[in-house]
Amino acid sequence: MQENRKNSYYGWYIVLAASLITLLTVGFRLGVGPFVIPMMKDLGISRTQFSLIAAVSALMYGLGMPLAGFLIKRYSTRSVLLVGMVIVCGSLIWTILAKSEGSLLLSFGILLSIGLSFLSPVAMTPIISRWFVRQRGKALFYLSSGSMAGIAIMTPLETMLIEAWGWHKTLWLFAGLFIVIVVPCALFVMRDDVPEGADRENDAVKPDKTVKGIDGRSSVNNLSKVSEMTWRDAVGTKAYWQIVLGLFTCGFSMNLLGSQGVPMLVDHHFDPMTASFGIGIIGIVAIFSTLLLGSIADRYERKIILFWIYLVRGLGFLGLVLAATPWQLYSVGVAGGLVWAGSTAMSSAILSDLYGTKLLGLLYGWAYFGHQIGGAIGTFLGGWGYETFGTHFFAFGLTTLLLLMASWISYRLPARSSRWPMEEKGASLG
Repeated sequence: MQENRKNSYYGWYIVLAASLITLLTVGFRLGVGPFVIPMMKDLGISRTQFSLIAAVSALMYGLGMPLAGFLIKRYSTRSVLLVGMVIVCGSLIWTILAKSEGSLLLSFGILLSIGLSFLSPVAMTPIISRWFVRQRGKALFYLSSGSMAGIAIMTPLETMLIEAWGWHKTLWLFAGLFIVIVVPCALFVMRDDVPEGADRENDAVKPDKTVKGIDGRSSVNNLSKVSEMTWRDAVGTKAYWQIVLGLFTCGFSMNLLGSQGVPMLVDHHFDPMTASFGIGIIGIVAIFSTLLLGSIADRYERKIILFWIYLVRGLGFLGLVLAATPWQLYSVGVAGGLVWAGSTAMSSAILSDLYGTKLLGLLYGWAYFGHQIGGAIGTFLGGWGYETFGTHFFAFGLTTLLLLMASWISYRLPARSSRWPMEEKGASLG
């Protein structure tokens, strides 16, 4: 096998398999909407009860991330993917047999979320980061394209299947899909053993034994210091918490839009189809924008790209709540889609740049838990803010402020060449 040939580098097969798994898992998790009403009717539960289950599901999905990262570090990506597939299929069967709210909470809200976290982009980020050095940003953006494709494809597919077969048979079908897709990808594609040099072609990127630290001073043998870093060392640095705060804001904004975007636009006198298309166009554009962002992710400073992603997204949320005509809405949707998938890909790439790939699964898993905490809070404040203040400007305006703050925090991140950011330990976030 010619590992270093540009057109046959094995890492791209891993990216393809990971993107396919992500399409299924993220699309299924974020496309749960079509299941809500039929489940509520069959189980006799209220919308509030189902919303509580959904909130618990978001938190459990976040808690499962660091657990998946720990298991990947201790065992292998292949093992975690197979365990996740078993948990997902078992929880889907339990959900099909559920007869009460409590049973649905345990199966659909808790167990399924943990299983999906084992099959999430976070679980596959470490292996991709190990296989890619020179093109790490591009590879991670391509992984994000799987998530965007899942969002765009799975919701209409689930709606069609539920209308044709009912939600029980649809879940049986998805259990089969998880087996058919995850098992061969895990057994025959995923390889944790990376060839020496990864995707460094013609020494395009050489290990730099004297790179500048965050304080601007030269630091010798920083790469070896990264290998000595512990989890406690990493979480004691300012840079790690800057990334966590950014991901918290990302989760806050994405879940607010997912839960309150269409209702907000309907309240602002858009018809339901126009409102749905206005939000849906974000995911459609994001599929293609990941390819564009991936092409520049390794050519420019990552923190600057992340700065612009949060800035444009923040202005986009303000534009959504101010949009008064369909064309204004669609224009904002296109602009938002250009940066919708970028924050998680860039954040994970920056984490691997600063702390190496050895701890990436654990560090990114806990950082993504912050993303899910933000998502739970954003979902709650979206509804509570409107009922309390009678306007959506509260939640969407707050989101704009948080995203602008995240853009500034991202700009203050260390440069890409900085490693072993220990001199930042205990520093403020200013």
